[in-house]
Amino acid sequence: MAKKKTIRTIPQERTPMREQDAQARAKNFEEVACGYNVEEASREADRCLMCPDEPCISGCPVGINIPGFIQKITERNLRGAYDILTDTNLLPSICGRVCPQENQCEGVCTVGDSLEAVAIGRLERFVGDTAIREGWINIPYIQPTRFKVGVVGSGPAGMACAADMAKAGCDVTVYEAFHEPGGVLKYGIPDFRLPNTVIDAEIDKLRTLGVKFECNTLVGRLFTVEQMLDEMGYDAVFVGVGAGYPTMLNIPGDSLNGVLSANELLTRCNLMRARDFPAYDTPLPIGKRVAVVGAGNTAMDAMRVSLRLGAEKVYCIYRRSRTEAPARAEEVHHAQQEGVEFHWLTNPVEVLGDGTGSVRGMRCVKMELGEPDESGRRRPVPVAGSEFDFEADLIVYAIGTNANPIMGQTSKLKLNKWGYIATNDSLATSVAGVFAGGDIVTGAATVIEAMGAGRKAARSMKAYLGIRDTSHGYHEAGAGTFFGIDASERNFARVRVA
Repeated sequence: MAKKKTIRTIPQERTPMREQDAQARAKNFEEVACGYNVEEASREADRCLMCPDEPCISGCPVGINIPGFIQKITERNLRGAYDILTDTNLLPSICGRVCPQENQCEGVCTVGDSLEAVAIGRLERFVGDTAIREGWINIPYIQPTRFKVGVVGSGPAGMACAADMAKAGCDVTVYEAFHEPGGVLKYGIPDFRLPNTVIDAEIDKLRTLGVKFECNTLVGRLFTVEQMLDEMGYDAVFVGVGAGYPTMLNIPGDSLNGVLSANELLTRCNLMRARDFPAYDTPLPIGKRVAVVGAGNTAMDAMRVSLRLGAEKVYCIYRRSRTEAPARAEEVHHAQQEGVEFHWLTNPVEVLGDGTGSVRGMRCVKMELGEPDESGRRRPVPVAGSEFDFEADLIVYAIGTNANPIMGQTSKLKLNKWGYIATNDSLATSVAGVFAGGDIVTGAATVIEAMGAGRKAARSMKAYLGIRDTSHGYHEAGAGTFFGIDASERNFARVRVA
């Protein structure tokens, strides 16, 4: 019997992850973090106390059995670890890289009360990458049904829903507006943080399940959601289009040449390969001095991309302090290492033009922090008489996104006051047979939260279609039974004739 671990007997230091040198990586798009090898992963796995109350599981939006897969790593049973992970998480290689574990599973890790928390995300990535390298995939026996399901959007919510519906035997087609599937994973996150090869490998696993992808298809323009149900013969539809409509500051000078959103910058660079111009014919003029407004993960990506595209100076302009910055601490650290210059407590009030319609700089005002606002962060207040001009020839806004209005304009889906799709607790929309989840319902969230929404919607879709959900047990038989079967089980038995 294994000896019980205590905080004193486990390795005291978190196992570091090897990284590219900061000066070298600032000039290439290769992945910054190199990942664990087997020995490093085993050492870090040994730091897990296997707590009986398992707080990390409740801290995970999809409830991954974290102690279970870590235990398998300590046993060097990596295939077993992968099997446990993929019971609940379709994209371990992706989530291990981009999810904010420090605010989720690692944030409630018992080890973190005394030492640095167990590096759950790094271990998840290690298992996922091993599975890709070894070609592992878990394909259950699938009994085909007569149902046809459409999924709008191929981001994490759409992929999670598509996988669960395919496993339930449905004929699933995913529609993607861009020319490659992956959604925000492809267009919004640079290769140095999430390589396209990893995304493509996970998408290929969906194809193995029978999921079909139709790219270059903008639902709401080529056809509507209602047409999918009526004319195209879909029995149910899931809408997971994300929230990629950029927010602008709406200050004087916003319309000058040289002002763009982080979404446009990242989409052109990542998905449309402007970083490889002229090998790819996507233009992306980059300034010598680039100012990025915002301090979230998208802002960090925009700044680090700008460095790699050749900017001489890159600045972060943020109206609060570093303490309030929403970006992951790791991303801020990497940006600082690579040479980004941070201007905290600074707020733009005007974009300055050069007289020919292009940007020459910004007028900013210094801020100080007052009382907390509705988000819980201290509200920034302008400092009287602190205005100053700031030189820049490219300004990038990374201050959040909104719901794309196409769905609301072309369908009868009920929207909330912010323009997001309104759903009930089961993620059903106002149109029968249509479900929605992810950022288009909640606003911007994490990859794992979007996946959780996609899986929740899939459970509701199965109930709507009358498909037996094998991931949930039968209710106890009661008065509402027929031949011992709960009346709520609206299913049927298939009889095979020899």
